[in-house]
Amino acid sequence: MSSYKLRFVPLGGVVGVTKNMYVYELYENEKLRDILIVDCGIGFPMEKELGVDFVIPDVSYLTDKKDKIRAVILSHGHEDHTSALPYHYDSLGRPPVFASRLTVAFVENKFKEFNQNVDLNQVVYEKEYQFGLFRVSFIRVTHSIPDTFHILIKTPVGNIYHGTDFKLDLTPPYGNHPDFYAITKAGKDGVLCLLSDCLGAEREGLTLSENIVGQTFEEEMRKTRGKFIMTTFSSNISRIRQCVEAAIKFNRKIVFLGRSMKENTRIASEIGYLPIPDSLTAKEEEVIRLAPNKVCLIAAGSQGQYDSALAKLATKRNPFVKIKPNDKIIFSSDPIPGNENEVYALIEELSMQGADVIYSDIHDQLHASGHGNQEDLKYLIRFTNPSYFIPIGGTIRHQHQYQKLVTDLGYKKEQVFLLDEGENVWFSSGKAGRGDSIETKNIYVDAYGIGDVGNVVLRDRKTLASEGVVSVVLVLDSQGKLVTRPKFLSRGFVYEAGEESLFSEATRLIERVLKPKGGRVIDFNNVRKETTAVLENFFFKKRGRKPLIIVDIIQI
Repeated sequence: MSSYKLRFVPLGGVVGVTKNMYVYELYENEKLRDILIVDCGIGFPMEKELGVDFVIPDVSYLTDKKDKIRAVILSHGHEDHTSALPYHYDSLGRPPVFASRLTVAFVENKFKEFNQNVDLNQVVYEKEYQFGLFRVSFIRVTHSIPDTFHILIKTPVGNIYHGTDFKLDLTPPYGNHPDFYAITKAGKDGVLCLLSDCLGAEREGLTLSENIVGQTFEEEMRKTRGKFIMTTFSSNISRIRQCVEAAIKFNRKIVFLGRSMKENTRIASEIGYLPIPDSLTAKEEEVIRLAPNKVCLIAAGSQGQYDSALAKLATKRNPFVKIKPNDKIIFSSDPIPGNENEVYALIEELSMQGADVIYSDIHDQLHASGHGNQEDLKYLIRFTNPSYFIPIGGTIRHQHQYQKLVTDLGYKKEQVFLLDEGENVWFSSGKAGRGDSIETKNIYVDAYGIGDVGNVVLRDRKTLASEGVVSVVLVLDSQGKLVTRPKFLSRGFVYEAGEESLFSEATRLIERVLKPKGGRVIDFNNVRKETTAVLENFFFKKRGRKPLIIVDIIQI
C-alpha cells in the first residue's frame, strides 16, 4: 500500500509582497513523484540594491527535478506573479503553463519579447485537470485585474486551497463576481490547508469595490480644466478601463504613456477587454497640439520607478508632454511596501510644476485595493474552514497580523505556519509540520545580465553612491620602488581645493607601504591590498568617509 507525503516550498512571496513562486511536491513511498508550481513572478529591488532593475526567484533547487514538474499555474496577470517565467522556463524543463485568458495574452507577449516558445494553455473553469496525482480546478475570484482565480489542489494527502491575491468584490465593474459556491463547496469537501493572501490583514472591514474608483475618475475629470493624468500599474486593466470610460464620457483624447502601458493596453484591446473608439485615441507626439481639457493621459510609473513614463514627466524629460498649472494627476495605486520614498518624491516633483496631484493619503477613493481586508480574509477562512493556514503575499508584519486574525476566530496559533523563503511544511496523514529549510537567494537582473550582480557589486555601488571613489595609480620598478609620485583621481569624495594636502599626506603613507622589506620579492597583489587598507583608514580618519579605493599598479 502506497504512503504519500506533500511538501509546500515557497521560493518567493512569503516575506515580501512580490516575487511570488510556490512549489508543491508529492512524495509516494518517500520518493518524489510530482511537482506543481504556482506562479513565477518578479520582485522589485529595495532602495539599497542600486542599479538592479528587478529580482527573480532562485530556482536552483528545482533544476535537477525538472522531469518531475507536471505544470506551472499562473493565478493572474500581474508581473509579480508571471514575469520571471521566461527567465526560468528552460531551467524548469519547459513544462505546460496554465492561465486565464488575459494572463495567457500577457504571458504570450512576454515570451515573444524573449523570442521563446511556450506551452501555454487557457484554463476552463468547469474542468478538473490531472497533473500527475495532483487534481486541480480553478475558482473565479476578484482582484485588481480581470481573470484572477484561486486554485483547489486535490492530493492523496488532502486538499489545498491556494488563495493568492484576492478581494471579495460583489460589484466588480467588469467580469464575474467571486464564485462563492465553488469556494464553500471546497470547504464542505474538506480543506487541509488554506494558503491565503494576507496583505490586507492590517485593515479593518471589507475592501472597497473597484466601482468606487470609476465614480471618482468621473468626478475628478469633470472638475479638471487642464490635462487629466492617471497613473496605475500597467497590468491593472480594470482600473485603466474605468479611466478610459470616463474620458469617453467627457470626450477627451486617450493617450497611453510608457512601454508596458502601451503593450498591455494593446493586448487587452485586441481580446476585447478594453474597448476604445478610434476617434478618441491619440499618440504621445500629438498631445502638444491638443487643447489641454481634451486630453486624458494614462501613464505607467505609479511606484516611482526612475525611468518610467511618469518620472519622465516629473523631470521634464518627455519632449511632447509638459506639466502645466490646471493639470490634474491621479495616483490610482498605493505604494508597494518599500517604494514609499520614491512615490512621495515623485509627487513632490509633479507638485512643484504646478499640477494638482491627488493620491490616497488625501483622497480615500482614488484606489481600491486588490487585496482583501480583514473581513474578506475572515470570510475565506469561514468558507473553507481549513485545518492549517499559511499566509502568503505579504510581509512579516502582515503574516503576524493574519495569525492574530485566525486565532481571533477560534483557531490555535500552532495551526498557522509563518514562513520565510525556503522554509517549508510537510503534510502527511492529515497532520502538518516544518521541514528542513532549502537555501535560496535573490537573483538580480539589471540591463546587462541575469545573476551577474551579487553582494559585492551591490556593496560597491552603495559605496560609490554615498562615499565616492578614489583611484590611485602607482608606477613601480621591478624592486617595488615608486618611479613617479602616485597619481590620484577622486569623484564624489573631496572638493578639489582640499585634495592637494590630503593626497600629499596619502603619498607618504603609500611610501611606507612600499618601503623595502629585507630584500624579499615584491608581491604586487599584497601591495595593492595593503595600500587599499591604509588609504581606507586614512581617509576615514581625515574626512569621516570610506570611499571606494581603486589601486592600479603599473610595473616598468
